[in-house]
Amino acid sequence: MNFRLVTVCLIALLFVSGLVNAEESSAELQSAGALYSKSVDLANEGKYTDALKAADQALALNVTSLTPVIQANRAGILTVIGRYDDALLAADAALASEGNLTTTHSIAWYNKGDALRHLGRADEAKAAFARAQALDPALTPPKDIIVPVTPVPTTAKSPLPWTLAAGALALVFVLGCVSSRGNR
Repeated sequence: MNFRLVTVCLIALLFVSGLVNAEESSAELQSAGALYSKSVDLANEGKYTDALKAADQALALNVTSLTPVIQANRAGILTVIGRYDDALLAADAALASEGNLTTTHSIAWYNKGDALRHLGRADEAKAAFARAQALDPALTPPKDIIVPVTPVPTTAKSPLPWTLAAGALALVFVLGCVSSRGNR
């Protein structure tokens, strides 16, 4: 699916439906829409940190007509990177928006359900997934809403304690020196 086209269509729909505030300039709307589209593209590429940055930049432009769709998208990104409480806040911000936002609300409910599932709140997750599916039958909840084991994000540091790593490095150095002396 071409997400740029979807974004352009969404912006056009917001104009036509009157959901765009008169104070929001066309330039601000286009900038926020472009950043939202960039966020979606980055998320689809698996670049979630960059996707979140783009979404946050779009929100910073304060284009209130796009805030619900940006927040619904952020909720999904935040869930993927393990920031479940922040994901709930983003989903709730999208859901608090009034108007004919069925698609946005369905995505926000789905992403909220996913965050709740990861937090171990299975009953609330089931209810959120049911609300999402009621708005959009294509959004089928996971078959098993048992809390998954979520891997803890890791850093690039060595899993060895520094003392053990330093000792191993020293041993390699000493053995290298000894073997090079033996070859003389």
